[in-house]
Amino acid sequence: MTTAPAPHVTSRYTGAWGWCRRLASLSVWAVLAGAIAFVLRFNPTDRVADPTGPCAWHAAFGIDGPGCGGTRMVWYALHGDLLQAAQHHLPALVGAPVALYGLVWWTAATAFGRRLPVLRLPWWVWVGYGVFFLVYTTVLRNLPWPPFNALYVPDLTGVGMN
Repeated sequence: MTTAPAPHVTSRYTGAWGWCRRLASLSVWAVLAGAIAFVLRFNPTDRVADPTGPCAWHAAFGIDGPGCGGTRMVWYALHGDLLQAAQHHLPALVGAPVALYGLVWWTAATAFGRRLPVLRLPWWVWVGYGVFFLVYTTVLRNLPWPPFNALYVPDLTGVGMN
């Protein structure tokens, strides 16, 4: 079974601001590539402080926050260890494919004039994911009793720990 090629879009992203929209989507790819290069250059799993310093959330509050374990999740995902990636930041690992498709969709439309199928999820899925993300990262990972203490992501540099 063959499908028709994606329709070519020209009218929406032309004019005075068309170049700015194209540049914006391509700039996000550049920032993403830089972030991945940083994670690959400075191993976040080796207990050596990175050039950016310790986790600000851990230093300020002494507990796991929404971003804690994110760079380690990316490190393990890039190296194919999805179990370790899930242990370090499950909500981000679950949301990464959706966010990546959104970026591909946006870039295809703005930079290349192609329309990809839109991911249409009900509103309650987005709200449920947001609630899951916040509850998991700020509450469940910080509970000190089993089984929740297995979700805790330690600050490997030792800053902000008792």
